[in-house]
Amino acid sequence: MSFTPQDLELIDRKREVEIETQPPDGPVHRTVIWAIVDDDQVFVRSLKGESARWYREIQANPAVALHVEGQRFTASAIPATDPDSVQRTSDGFMRKYAGDPGAEAMCAEDILDTTLRLEPT
Repeated sequence: MSFTPQDLELIDRKREVEIETQPPDGPVHRTVIWAIVDDDQVFVRSLKGESARWYREIQANPAVALHVEGQRFTASAIPATDPDSVQRTSDGFMRKYAGDPGAEAMCAEDILDTTLRLEPT
């Protein structure tokens, strides 16, 4: 399964999206994050590194959903820590969020290992 071109355009167009995660012992949790589209793939990264709640919940259960303009896209969060994926994601953040101080923070060395690819389900 893959994201449609329309899905990718919508995700790419939005500055912020919500990611929904499922904690092991409670209701679903949503938080606002940044997402980038590179070619036909969607990548996310945790600004707070491994300490972010949503990232910790993904480690326990990789089933997620992205909420964008009233649409819900289910996916599995796959670690994407190979050098190519990390670089593509960093380049995507710098391009999409150019001029925002958060763009450089999203490319900090200490959080690169939190790069995830969202595989549609």
